[in-house]
Amino acid sequence: EPVWLTAIKWRSKVKSICGWSHRVSAGNEYLCSYARQFNGHVVYNPSTIDTQYVHNPDRFPLVHSPETTLGWTGSHSTLKYLDGLQDVLLQLEKKYPQLRVIIIADSPPPFSLKSVRHIPWSAETEIEELSRIDIGIMPLPDDEWSKGKCGFKALQYLSLEKPAVVSLVGVNPSIVEDGVNGLICGTDQEWFDKLEYLIQRKDVCQKMGKNGRTKVQQNYSVISNTSNFLSLFE
Repeated sequence: EPVWLTAIKWRSKVKSICGWSHRVSAGNEYLCSYARQFNGHVVYNPSTIDTQYVHNPDRFPLVHSPETTLGWTGSHSTLKYLDGLQDVLLQLEKKYPQLRVIIIADSPPPFSLKSVRHIPWSAETEIEELSRIDIGIMPLPDDEWSKGKCGFKALQYLSLEKPAVVSLVGVNPSIVEDGVNGLICGTDQEWFDKLEYLIQRKDVCQKMGKNGRTKVQQNYSVISNTSNFLSLFE
């Protein structure tokens, strides 16, 4: 194995880098707790959304459709997180022929369902495609890697006034308030029941979406997080 590859895979490098650093920025409390073991100057700096020039629903025309569209965005490395929802989506598409699911990724999803449409990921079109969905989904496995994730998908959905339906894992419950700006699922049955509820209630989707954008603007936007970010350089 080349020396450079060994260096990259050096498993203790994160704690060593934390120890060498003047300050450490971490995107959720789970990561902050880890970093504090090695550095006394840790700043919680959440994922930040540009709600003015990028994730702004006013930039895109509102399209009314009788269909209900679920949406997911991510890379080929995270497509595996959708595997566990395959049976749930199959049940939903059988019961609701008007259901559509768009998956925005650089590779097709690992399964084929009648309701699923793959849209190749592009920085130029991702946000516009997300603006057309009704509900954003973010399934995650309950493992150490997922606990370190910072909820960017959920923040994207909420910033565009879409309710986020997420797994009860990691930072998700601090971003998504169950029944307020989205729904939180711990089991397959909850995924089915809660998605079905929103499929039946577009008015609830719209109300949750507006609540979600307000939360992002107040807590996760560029404007709200500017002073916190600048504190890293003091």
